Amino acid sequence: MITMKRLKFVALTMLLGLFASVVSVNAQDVAEGEQIFKNNCAACHNTSAEPLVGPGLQGVSQRRPLDWIVKWVHNPQAVIASGDKYANELYNKFGKAQMTAYPNYSEAQIKSVLAYIDAQNAAPAAAPAAGGAAPAAAAPAESNGGMLQYILIALLGVMVLVLIALLSIVTTLTKLASLSPEEAAEVPLLERIAENAKKLAANSAFKTGAALLITLLIGKATIDAAYGVGIHQGYAPEQPIHFSHKLHAGNYQINCAYCHTGVYKGKGANVPSANICMNCHNVIKRESPEIQKIYKAIEKDEPIQWIRVHNLPDLAYFNHAQHTNVGGLECKNCHGEIEKMEVVQQRSTLTMGWCIDCHRKTDVNAKGNAYYDKLVEIHNSENKGPLKVANIGGLECSKCHY
Repeated sequence: MITMKRLKFVALTMLLGLFASVVSVNAQDVAEGEQIFKNNCAACHNTSAEPLVGPGLQGVSQRRPLDWIVKWVHNPQAVIASGDKYANELYNKFGKAQMTAYPNYSEAQIKSVLAYIDAQNAAPAAAPAAGGAAPAAAAPAESNGGMLQYILIALLGVMVLVLIALLSIVTTLTKLASLSPEEAAEVPLLERIAENAKKLAANSAFKTGAALLITLLIGKATIDAAYGVGIHQGYAPEQPIHFSHKLHAGNYQINCAYCHTGVYKGKGANVPSANICMNCHNVIKRESPEIQKIYKAIEKDEPIQWIRVHNLPDLAYFNHAQHTNVGGLECKNCHGEIEKMEVVQQRSTLTMGWCIDCHRKTDVNAKGNAYYDKLVEIHNSENKGPLKVANIGGLECSKCHY
């Protein structure tokens, strides 16, 4: 017989389970909404009430019903053309800038974006400050140490001269110790030291050692120069349009994927087309000389001749999606702190050794991915450390060269 106490316990357990599932689903919705918002909406909208290119979205789910928002996202031009009062007021208020249509997003995905907006505005004021703390400073760009090598070579030369002088002094003092005071006074001390230095420099063993040392230094400099061929670390070309990543990715926090559309889903990140620029600059800063260059390119139907900064040799295969989407790497892992750069430059060497070193150090995020279950099981049976990229073929030549 089931007692009342037992029934209450079962009911409470079911209620807690239901609450946990709701919280889990809501967390998933917010995470999905955040990704969609940052990739598509953040360039024109804030989650707060402050307007950007378009209106601030704080409280949008309370201002308009869901079916209206879905229609607007799918086809804003059609909503405006229908004579909708609210839509036309927005259209006129923000300079008649038409929002890009997103017909491929489902109602559930749009609701997830709304959930993210609500979550952002529901968070305590102190939370963004804690979460938005400046990231740890990236390690300074590696240097080839060219100037340091020249300094070391110069110091080595000085040390050799000092060594010769010391050996001459020691030799001279040793000889003087065996002479009588009268004999020692016949030739000045400095002359004796100079004479011994000349004899030491003329010594065949000393000549052989000096020649060998010079040969080794020249050989090292040649090898270093050969290894530096094709490495363009620090390369920062002047672009045809002065585009500031510090302003767009830093100040306005526009997600990389908004402009570089393939960064999370393609082999290449893609150079943004002029149409992407026009999503914003059709309205703002049209009078800027740099923006006018974009208009001229569109009018002439000519592509903007951007100069590529990061480039791997054709013999190497690299897939952006594999690293950013599957591997979970941030852009700064390879490109440095782009959001702080006025002019983009190559911060990493991008050499094979640099890639291999990363594969040896990077842990594989196998959590929640059944694909790795068997690999993790085999790895843990033979190793104590975490599963690295190197353990799943990250050092095989055919992975990048085929």
